[in-house]
Amino acid sequence: MGLLDLLGLRKEKVDFKSLYSNGAIIIDVRTPAEFKSGHYKGSINIPLDTISKRMKDIKKKNKTVIAVCRSGARSGNATSMMKQNGIDVFNGGPWTSLSSKLN
Repeated sequence: MGLLDLLGLRKEKVDFKSLYSNGAIIIDVRTPAEFKSGHYKGSINIPLDTISKRMKDIKKKNKTVIAVCRSGARSGNATSMMKQNGIDVFNGGPWTSLSSKLN
């Protein structure tokens, strides 16, 4: 696993539509204020600075995770942290472009 993989920044072809159709959850790692101003319907807000404290809760869901944020940087950090904890996770990048990935 390379550095890009650990940071969740590798530009791999991911079929987000298939992941979501098969039960993946979307975790938006932006701040609560950012999330409140707009988010992908059905996504869960777990700010990046609380991800490490919520890792057990995320693992209990036993679901693939699609992490999103405003630009893809914070979701990349969150993806790295979740992968290190054995969670099947993909960096979905900006939440605003997610609908095009799921359709």
